[in-house]
Amino acid sequence: MTTTSPILVTGGTGTLGSHVVPLLRESGHEVRVLSRHDRAAGDGVEYVAADLLKGEGIEPALEGVETVLHLAGGPKGDDEATRNLVRAASRAGVRHLVYISVIGADTIPVKWLSSKLAAEQAVADSGIPWTTLRAAQFHELTLKTVRGMAKLPVIPVPGGLRLEPVDSREVAARLVELTLAGPAGLVPDLAGPTVYDLAELIRGYLKASGKRRPKMPVRLPGKAGRAYRAGENLAGAGATRGKLSWEDFLAEHVG
Repeated sequence: MTTTSPILVTGGTGTLGSHVVPLLRESGHEVRVLSRHDRAAGDGVEYVAADLLKGEGIEPALEGVETVLHLAGGPKGDDEATRNLVRAASRAGVRHLVYISVIGADTIPVKWLSSKLAAEQAVADSGIPWTTLRAAQFHELTLKTVRGMAKLPVIPVPGGLRLEPVDSREVAARLVELTLAGPAGLVPDLAGPTVYDLAELIRGYLKASGKRRPKMPVRLPGKAGRAYRAGENLAGAGATRGKLSWEDFLAEHVG
């Protein structure tokens, strides 16, 4: 899909948005970024201040917009923020709503992922033609997690927890492709090229950073622990796989 109207990107100043926005500009599209704070326009990018969670300022951001790429998210409230966006987008006549979600949103019983699933449902029930991509954990988030764990004198390692981190640049490229291609519904998951035990990810970080830490196995409790040990957070059959590995990312960002 090509359009002369601007593409609205929520969360356009975040980790994913910082890759998405330049790619959209390179494709020849004007971009409007919805953010919490005003910023000066530049390089074909307009910034509009709005608060999705409070439902404030969304309508002006949607003026003249036919395509919305919804990247904004946080530790809580994604469902309500998305419902607010969807209501305003429906009134504004948006023709394509693209949403980034998380693998496991429909299978892992934790509050944050339940919020993502509710947001997915709001998009699907909006009446707006839509596309949703579920991605694995970004390398950046994985690094933040293991780096924080490595600050402890002994690293607790949940047994049976596997991850398949993906490079955010590859997620951004896929999202831009989906945005410009038109509505496709729920598309195949996008994950990294390799499935790792959490212990492997920690070892890779410690080696790259030249650190040593003893590790202690622990057990994730409850229904969520059982779901993670069963691999419910891993990509499904037919998933798309990125090419950039955890080792590639560490070589670029650590050490």
